[in-house]
Amino acid sequence: MSLPQTTTDLGAVADAIRSHDRFLVTTHENPDGDALGSLLAATLALDSLSKDAVMYISGEAPLPREYTWMPLDDLRRSLPDDRADRVLLALDCANESRLGPDPEVLHSAPLVVNVDHHHDNTRFGNVNCVVADASSTGEIVRDLLRELDVELTPDIAEALYIALVTDTGRFQYTNTTPKALRLAAELVEAGADVHKIFQDVYESVQFAKLKLLARALERAQIYEGGRLVISYLLRGDFAEVGAAEPYSEGIIDYLRAVEGADMAALIREPPRSDGPARRVSLRASADELDVSAIARASGAGGGHRQAAGFSSDESIEEITEFIRREFAAARNGA
Repeated sequence: MSLPQTTTDLGAVADAIRSHDRFLVTTHENPDGDALGSLLAATLALDSLSKDAVMYISGEAPLPREYTWMPLDDLRRSLPDDRADRVLLALDCANESRLGPDPEVLHSAPLVVNVDHHHDNTRFGNVNCVVADASSTGEIVRDLLRELDVELTPDIAEALYIALVTDTGRFQYTNTTPKALRLAAELVEAGADVHKIFQDVYESVQFAKLKLLARALERAQIYEGGRLVISYLLRGDFAEVGAAEPYSEGIIDYLRAVEGADMAALIREPPRSDGPARRVSLRASADELDVSAIARASGAGGGHRQAAGFSSDESIEEITEFIRREFAAARNGA
């Protein structure tokens, strides 16, 4: 593999797609709406260009229940035998570790194209298109499809709308730019069913997820004069309430909503034992607080300024103290 080329020119990505016929389209483990929406939209676009595209996500964890209605029946959870012949199109992955534990994903590809909007992206591809001020990776994919003259069909529009609406927090986060709102209007005009997406993503909550939420809320503690909220979920919680790992998605937003809180953290022990002992999600309400810097300080994380995460094998108590220390340092400008 040649040395990476850093670029934000969509033309370079479009040229790579035009000049190849076979693709492995992937995104990060434990995917969210932006990851899945971008994955599906890009694959549909490649199909429309008569390209041979395979969707792949590492790991065996089930997809979040709120996205299981999406047309992802062809999604593969194991690498295809012909992966060495396919260009890897990585979407919404801030670094190579987010692709999964198998190094073959990256190293067997003849070419790696990295399209993302995380400001701390490591530029691990041969061609890297990282647009840090984009509301979502879905927004970048839309620009790419325009570059490729791909028609915005209702199916593609719906996938992109899922990416956009979830990563902007239903157009409430600070990444809700005028461009993002104009894109939303364009996607609705192209056939995205806003009401259906809202019902399926936000109004189909499983009872087990509510029980999991109750445990996180019960354990929530405030620190630093109420400016920091931290809670945790134990591995046994998932089994006892009948919840899969993706059910913890979105719980941290309830913690962040606490009055006076500048930052929230949720420490969780994944129900599966084949990965890190604990995963940590961080969210900020204050614009000046960069939680991705806190995640990077752990040595095993990263993300956006206001939404980031990391993995750790330390105890819940040790992680809590680390978060408190880094939060205090960030507020003091250290």
